Amino acid sequence: MRKTTTALADGRELIYFDDTAPYADGSATRELRDNRTLDAVASTGTMRYDVLTGEWVTLASHRNARTFQPAAAECPLCPTRPGLPATEIPGDYDVAVFENRFPSFASGVAEPGADHLDGEPLWPQRAAAGRCEVVCFTSDHDVDFARLPVSRVRTVLGALVDRTRALSASPGVAQVFCFENRGAEIGVTLDHPHGQIYAYPTVTPRTEALLRQSRAHRARTGGNLLRDVMDAERRAGTRMVFEGEHWCAYVPAAARWPVELHVAPLRDVADLTELTDPELEELAGVYVDVLGRLDRYFDGVERLPYIAGWHQAPVGDGRELGRLYLQVFSLMRSPHRMKYLAGSESAMGAWISDAAPESIAARLRDVAPGRSAS
Repeated sequence: MRKTTTALADGRELIYFDDTAPYADGSATRELRDNRTLDAVASTGTMRYDVLTGEWVTLASHRNARTFQPAAAECPLCPTRPGLPATEIPGDYDVAVFENRFPSFASGVAEPGADHLDGEPLWPQRAAAGRCEVVCFTSDHDVDFARLPVSRVRTVLGALVDRTRALSASPGVAQVFCFENRGAEIGVTLDHPHGQIYAYPTVTPRTEALLRQSRAHRARTGGNLLRDVMDAERRAGTRMVFEGEHWCAYVPAAARWPVELHVAPLRDVADLTELTDPELEELAGVYVDVLGRLDRYFDGVERLPYIAGWHQAPVGDGRELGRLYLQVFSLMRSPHRMKYLAGSESAMGAWISDAAPESIAARLRDVAPGRSAS
């Protein structure tokens, strides 16, 4: 894999990760130039502390102007083509990563004029500092991540490792989250196969909750909570989907989503940067396997909408309690019917699941490659 770093017309960083000729030797990318005339990105995001929950809420109203479901010929993630509008990526590529033009978090964001909103001590505020990147899995607009060759998935994983390492070393970054949203039902605004990376200035609420539970578990048992959960799932077996040399996949005992799967390394690692080459090689095949099962999960649904996100340990405090895993889930509860987060979930945070975790696991085993999906 070859890494080539350049810049877009407004100064945002663009990075190519290439694995095939003529890109892998650099000849196809070193002369590419973004000839657009663009104003510098102006991010005005701020964060306000919600004293009722203890969570930071990010306000990013500038994102309302972001591109929304353009025609395929106007896709900003496709390579620039003669006779078509210029795009974010000036030439063909294997995998490309660039700074988001409409970031929720960005470097150089000005701090608010005061540490507290309206001068009230109940409402601390701060700049939404950090970084948001877009990861284009392929230059082919019509190929889903699930249908990429395993070799290309390995390149994508290499890009995520690279960006996790770089962003984790950036000043002020507390946690790095790599994820993909697929499907209009999820809220995807660009159909081109892509994911995103968020470098947060604070540890996210989900991770804060996990750290609280992990600290209590360690004080009580001396163990690592995520490791002990995985080992318990392997012992029970009823929710296991598969197990390989380096990875396993299971439906969590208290799964919240109609379709949900956790993919975890058998060895304790904090984040993607700690994976070995053999672990990454196996993971590339496992990833394709998992996403293929999702697309066979419901009869009559060829493209299941999903969210796939890498839960990684924080950069600083609490890192020793974290453990890498991939969470893949879908909001589809039956063919073409979505689970909406209504009163109980949205207002009270009291989750009500639509499917038994054991039945989800059984179905995911039934739709393994080479088995009938009936």
